[in-house]
Amino acid sequence: MKLTIIGCWGAYPGPGGASSGYLVENGDGGESLLLDCGSGVLSKLYEYTNLNSLNNIVLSHYHSDHIADVGCLQYAAKVQMSLNERSVPLSFYGHTLSDSFNNLTYEDAAIGIPYKEGVPVAIGPFTLNFKAATHPAPAFALRIESGGISLGYTGDTEWDDNLIEFFKDVDLLLCESSLYNKFKGMVEGHLTAGEAGILARRANAGELILTHLPHFGDHSELLAEAKQEYIGKISLAFGGLIWES
Repeated sequence: MKLTIIGCWGAYPGPGGASSGYLVENGDGGESLLLDCGSGVLSKLYEYTNLNSLNNIVLSHYHSDHIADVGCLQYAAKVQMSLNERSVPLSFYGHTLSDSFNNLTYEDAAIGIPYKEGVPVAIGPFTLNFKAATHPAPAFALRIESGGISLGYTGDTEWDDNLIEFFKDVDLLLCESSLYNKFKGMVEGHLTAGEAGILARRANAGELILTHLPHFGDHSELLAEAKQEYIGKISLAFGGLIWES
């Protein structure tokens, strides 16, 4: 399994960057997944994949920093199909706990496909499971399995004990780290770097990548705070970072 960070900023993209977007590939040239599609993600995708070969987008929730480029990606698929460069519509996987799900289907270019907690979804070589997260809007964490390798993605969430078992023994935990420890409990729906480290340790994750990064402070402090709680390998997300196993 191969993960490429397309965008890692929280709330809005930094200069030349993108908010949440993560490309997951299996290495066999088959189906790939885009996890979330925030602001700036579409323009960055060209650097890492052929847009015509991307068929599956999985959305953790419908806040703008995770879906801002969905509409433009739908337009791209519409143009590609009219030029005979794309033969199938995009599949957008999302929850149905918001009317925003209805916007995932667009003419003949995109179709919304519902998911829900506790029901596995197969996409090519990948099996996805979903767990409700704790966030101001309905949101879900994801666990992706393929070829004996597992990837956990928190999406946006504050601390939730249920995520420990959900992410148990994942090879990689891609974990939101929106806050420095001093802000613990002060911002609803998000984790501190220290809590990300605790989650990785208690879930026995093989590695940890901190993402959904804040636009202030020294990000090296996020690493230091996570390392106080987790002794495994920790990386700070950046656009273009690749993890492969």
